[in-house]
Amino acid sequence: MTTTALGRFLDGDVFHSFRNSPVAIVAAVVAGILILGAVLAPWISPHNPFDLKTLDLNNSLIPPAWVEQGNPAYPLGTDDQGRDVLSTILYGSRISLLVGVASVVLAMGLGIGLGLLSGYLGGRLDAFIMRVADVQLSFPAILIALLINGVARAALPRDTDIDTMALGVLIGSIALANWVQYARTVRGSTMVEKNREYVQAARVIGVSPLTIMVRHVLPNVLGPVLVIATINIATAIITEATLSFLGVGVPPTSPSLGTMINTGNNFLYSGEWWLVVFPGLMLVLLCMSVNLLGDWLRDALNPKLQ
Repeated sequence: MTTTALGRFLDGDVFHSFRNSPVAIVAAVVAGILILGAVLAPWISPHNPFDLKTLDLNNSLIPPAWVEQGNPAYPLGTDDQGRDVLSTILYGSRISLLVGVASVVLAMGLGIGLGLLSGYLGGRLDAFIMRVADVQLSFPAILIALLINGVARAALPRDTDIDTMALGVLIGSIALANWVQYARTVRGSTMVEKNREYVQAARVIGVSPLTIMVRHVLPNVLGPVLVIATINIATAIITEATLSFLGVGVPPTSPSLGTMINTGNNFLYSGEWWLVVFPGLMLVLLCMSVNLLGDWLRDALNPKLQ
């Protein structure tokens, strides 16, 4: 069965579109390399930036290896703590990707659930959910994330270790700031699907509304949702980087790309440019490649462009 499914995919329109899109291929290769580097960071990093026994302040602020006074042991230089920038970027990318993927999955689950309920049941529930969505859309997502992040941190008990909870709070705040797109998309598709013959036939034979929504309607509304999710991974990574840059993201002990850029910004005017340039370049490449893949997927799944 797996071989047959794989064969159908390789012979399908989506893979054919991918093979004939050089931009999508390059974006997939770049994204694959960056993601693989982040996942394999503990095994391929030249140094472990979290091992305090290996850090030496005498090695702090060493420029990249090809610059005068550079050290080949640190290809992209070191930061103010003596940590290898290349290794820190690889480890930091893991945190950025974790926040991006986890927040998108959480936002997608919340948005799909509310969108199905709103579109299928309608009535006052539909009006309430859509009004909440309209209010949230009137504010930038970053402000919503900042507000939720601040409220969540303030609501935690005083004896709670904020650094331990920071990652979960960050994921939740970004997810709650981005569920609206999924809900509105799923609602619109559900309102179309619920009037089709197969749904009406399921109602006639006594299938429960929950079963109809999950087994019949949901599989037919997932196409646009997957496109939005692909593009929103890059948006979530940028939001995490922005929050970390503003000092309300992950703690400095677990640096993400945003935290690295924030730290490097303090040394930018003293000549340590590599502390900002290399994490920023990693962030740009990662988000651009994911965005390009999302654009390709949107076009590949659009029947009007076939």
